[in-house]
Amino acid sequence: MQDSDFQRFSVILPTFNEAENIEKMASTLFGLYPGIKVLVMDDNSQDGTIEICREIEKNNADFRINVRDIKDKGLTASAMEGIVKSETEYYIVMDSDFQHPPAILRKLMEELLSGSDMVIGRRSEKGALSTGRRLSSDAAQYLAAFYLCFIGQQGSKDIMSGLFGGRTEMCRKVIQEKEQEFERMGFKILFDLLKFINPEAKITEVEYEFGARAGGESKISSTIIISVLRQCGVFGKGCASIANAVLSKK
Repeated sequence: MQDSDFQRFSVILPTFNEAENIEKMASTLFGLYPGIKVLVMDDNSQDGTIEICREIEKNNADFRINVRDIKDKGLTASAMEGIVKSETEYYIVMDSDFQHPPAILRKLMEELLSGSDMVIGRRSEKGALSTGRRLSSDAAQYLAAFYLCFIGQQGSKDIMSGLFGGRTEMCRKVIQEKEQEFERMGFKILFDLLKFINPEAKITEVEYEFGARAGGESKISSTIIISVLRQCGVFGKGCASIANAVLSKK
């Protein structure tokens, strides 16, 4: 892999109130991968994230921020729009809080340049997660894996991963054709992509160690299971409605 290959990639960073992290993340990415494109998809942050990004944008043509429609908030919706707006051959979606180590992106890039249609960052250690979030993540993983098997699609050992990449045109086409079937307000766009991509697509995984947040607070909660249920067809949506009704009474 040559340094000139970096310009073939866009890193998509969905953000909401990441002022403590975004400048350091941008600096780290450009330091490791000169020429890479960074696309921030911001859900109307109120902590100065937008202002910080606009200052970076003034001085770096490879950095862009897109402040999204406040009526369309959500991690999945942000990533969907980022992939569609990406102008490079490949994209990688990652968090901006350093739980996804920037150094691992090189391995994801190498997999894509070697012929993979999609590459997934698989967490080798979830110790940085709280007990509740770890249990929610594991339960959601089993549920999603079962559903993908049921519909005859490829799965992954970490369907709940927020670190993944792919061929931009392939994934853009899936999003545009299946947009109404994505759980836009959900947290796990990877699950939706795996539901709809060509079952013959080459999908590989890269193992990495999941880290602690560098700053700010996590936006993910136990509602991830209900969100994943909504992504599991008509039956799943029904179960999600029941679960949501039960939880709302507590």
